Amino acid sequence: MPTTPPPLRPGDRVAIVCTARKASHEELAAAVATLQSWGLAVELGESTNVAHHQFGGEDELRRRDFQHMLGRPDIRAILIARGGYGTTRIIDQLDFSGFADNPKWVAGFSDITALNCHLLRLGHESIHGVMPLLFHQPGGGAALESLRRALFGELITYEVPAHPLNRPGRAEGELVGGNLSLLQTLTGTASEVSTAGRILFLEDIEEYLYSIDRMLVHLERTGKLRDLAGLLVGHFTAPQDNAIPFGQTPEEIIDTYARKYRFPVAYGFPVGHEPSNLALICGRRARLTVSEAGTRLEYLEAEPAG
Repeated sequence: MPTTPPPLRPGDRVAIVCTARKASHEELAAAVATLQSWGLAVELGESTNVAHHQFGGEDELRRRDFQHMLGRPDIRAILIARGGYGTTRIIDQLDFSGFADNPKWVAGFSDITALNCHLLRLGHESIHGVMPLLFHQPGGGAALESLRRALFGELITYEVPAHPLNRPGRAEGELVGGNLSLLQTLTGTASEVSTAGRILFLEDIEEYLYSIDRMLVHLERTGKLRDLAGLLVGHFTAPQDNAIPFGQTPEEIIDTYARKYRFPVAYGFPVGHEPSNLALICGRRARLTVSEAGTRLEYLEAEPAG
């Protein structure tokens, strides 16, 4: 069972770094103020407020900054400023050998799926949740509060309205998943994770419909769907199409493959590239209940670090 970093407490110090795209101090100012209002001390890493093309500094700077925050015992959580692209360029150069002795929360989504999966493969929980650059987007209050509750170790249960494509059932398993294109990219790497017996959650943004289908074919061919305990389908924001229409929505594409199996499936789960991006704890054991009344996701026991 993956271990759980200690919950944050008022007075703890947290860091904001860029492992992918750049973010300026001005863009992060509102998030810093919010974290301070939670009683936290905030440190902006050297990868913030710098730029190398679209990245938050060159690869070595971003790697060094994240590694530095990993190694500092006074930093109790690392929040990734934003996603985009770039985390997989540095992940193999990061040293997590001392993480078990000094565990801390790492939080982000989108491109940060790589870190979520890498930590889970190493046996540690992390948070798939809204990032500082998006803390104050309109309509994102519930997502931000869910991140706070996850970081501070508060009880979380989610209830979501029914969806016509839902398949009823009940399942228990550790949560795993994130951005569909990143999950495919991680196949065959040191960050690939097993999905067997776990509850998989998926989301993506601006992908072509045929690409979504291609990635689902890949998940099926590699056995990632075969032994799932359950499936949560999140936002597939702004899907693209070709001149000749693909003919299915993202949800209908996923249903094409999910219906081949018997696990419960919940569509319309609020996770992904939209303001309603509820925090999910990767590696945390949860109970998924899908019924005619809707979907309920509740966390079960956690394994404290140390």
